[in-house]
Amino acid sequence: MNIQKTICERQVETYLKKRIESEGGLTFKFVSPSNAGVPDRIVLKSGKAFFVELKRPSGKLRPIQQHIARKLYRQGFSVYVIDTKEGVDEFVRRELAPNEI
Repeated sequence: MNIQKTICERQVETYLKKRIESEGGLTFKFVSPSNAGVPDRIVLKSGKAFFVELKRPSGKLRPIQQHIARKLYRQGFSVYVIDTKEGVDEFVRRELAPNEI
């Protein structure tokens, strides 16, 4: 019998916050009351800004979230959709600690 512990979006978000802080970055909850579909988090480090939408494993973006992500991308921002702790680790390796092995 294969039993897997299901992880929720909140756990991924908490892990992201801890990882970003451990790398010397900042992360802020992004809340824009009059604009639906904005990503959950803004991540800042070394003069760079990234937008991160967090989902439960295999969660999908809603159409409004896809629309907003495309608008941000067209403005030159990176937008990530992360649904696992491993995804957080990959984001950190790629964007916040690219020179580390």
